[in-house]
Amino acid sequence: MSASIPQTLTANGPVDDDVLIVGAGLAGLFLALQLAPRPCTVISPAPLGQAASSAWAQGGLAAAMHPLDSPEQHAADTVAAGAGLVDPIIARLIAEEGPARVRDLVALGVPFDRTPDGALALSLEAAHSHPRVARVAGDLAGKAIMDALVAAVAAAPHITIIEGVRATGLMQDANLQVAGVILRDNAGTLSTRTARETVLCTGGSGGLFQVTTNPPEARGDAVAMAWEAGALIADLEFVQFHPTAIDIGRDPAPLATEALRGEGATLHNRDGTAFMASYHELAELAPRDEVARAVHTERLSGRGAFLDCRTAVGEHFPDHFPTVFGTCKSAGIDPRTELIPVAPAAHYHMGGIVPDFWGRSSLDGLSVCGECTSTGVHGANRLASNSLLEAVVFAHRIAERLREAEFATPNASTGHVPGALPVPALQELRGAMSEKCGVVRNATGMTSVLELIERLNTIHGPARALTTARLIVQAAINRKESRGGHFRSDYPDMIEPERQFLLRDFEETVRV
Repeated sequence: MSASIPQTLTANGPVDDDVLIVGAGLAGLFLALQLAPRPCTVISPAPLGQAASSAWAQGGLAAAMHPLDSPEQHAADTVAAGAGLVDPIIARLIAEEGPARVRDLVALGVPFDRTPDGALALSLEAAHSHPRVARVAGDLAGKAIMDALVAAVAAAPHITIIEGVRATGLMQDANLQVAGVILRDNAGTLSTRTARETVLCTGGSGGLFQVTTNPPEARGDAVAMAWEAGALIADLEFVQFHPTAIDIGRDPAPLATEALRGEGATLHNRDGTAFMASYHELAELAPRDEVARAVHTERLSGRGAFLDCRTAVGEHFPDHFPTVFGTCKSAGIDPRTELIPVAPAAHYHMGGIVPDFWGRSSLDGLSVCGECTSTGVHGANRLASNSLLEAVVFAHRIAERLREAEFATPNASTGHVPGALPVPALQELRGAMSEKCGVVRNATGMTSVLELIERLNTIHGPARALTTARLIVQAAINRKESRGGHFRSDYPDMIEPERQFLLRDFEETVRV
């Protein structure tokens, strides 16, 4: 089989949109609403609200809303969890702006849980020093937020929605200004959609791993497209593995929210031993990377890993955590009386396209928001429930910048689209990524993944999934230490903290 040849498309006519938002998750829809009254177009690969990781978020949105809490303490917790690589300015920025964005969501109709006196009911999650996670019905925050946003978008006259198409390449003019995207519809037909300002809000890269909590389509395409276009990329080695995906053989793996451990649920191995205290002094409330490695070690040893919610939640399960309860029951598990089998799963990509404080990438005409970015706020290990917070804070900031901006009109533009990776090849890649570039990594395993990527590239061409996987693996090989979500058995110690930045122009990692 010969490798597929990338296709080239050009656009010479009038620009289609002022602002083109690629992605219809929390970041994309909140941005679109905040742009009012400026017209914008949103690209959604599926019917609105159905293809976004945001809707699957269970824990909620972290913000310092309690009278005894403060943005300063929230920022400090964020910095501490990020293992030396968090940008403290960005941590302070999202912590200070977070409460206002929660109030924006309340105004949009998000039914956050309330205390009897009407205040927000705030939950404790791992590595937070104070309860500050706003939730909906225990584990329905993502769905409730997305439902409210979808309803608001449907009623907003300034927003145009294009469904059933996926961005597969960036258009650029001769000055490298981004001029829109190449779209592929469900029949495989390619078209262009040009814009004066393009905003990528496309989610993460978990679908590159065999065991993931992400939608399978979330394979880091934005990272590959932006890298090819010459945008600055950072932190790609840092993939967060959620420690408690429900291990029932489903793809993607359902999630048992961290809020369960915040409520007091404990992790046990097959013989009933509670094991987290022997791995970390904070036990079940240790940072996610620590808990994920503990669960991974117990499973690798053959002892297994199970979440015990019987005492902490018990009979309240159907009301307090309906999503987890429904998933367990569908697999024949009653979490009120039985342990839940769990496994680590690729959950969140801390790395991505680098923006400035206002969401601008290093390329003219391109802004970025949400999980496809690397703002510097997550460092090597994202603090629980900071992802939704980051998305709404930066969406708001991008909207503030773009709402009345005057844009440069791009010239005639060109874009390139490689062929897609066939399903058997993609599954081979996902298996290798989970096994050899997963919770615990080493040079031998990761080098073999690079060899697989090169072989698949020779056969199938430079598919987006291969490009992003190569960048992740190479960054992980380059980081010869263990830090946060990146743990190497051959380099278990930490060295001086430094981020890794990548520009295609240099074809190698640039450290600063």
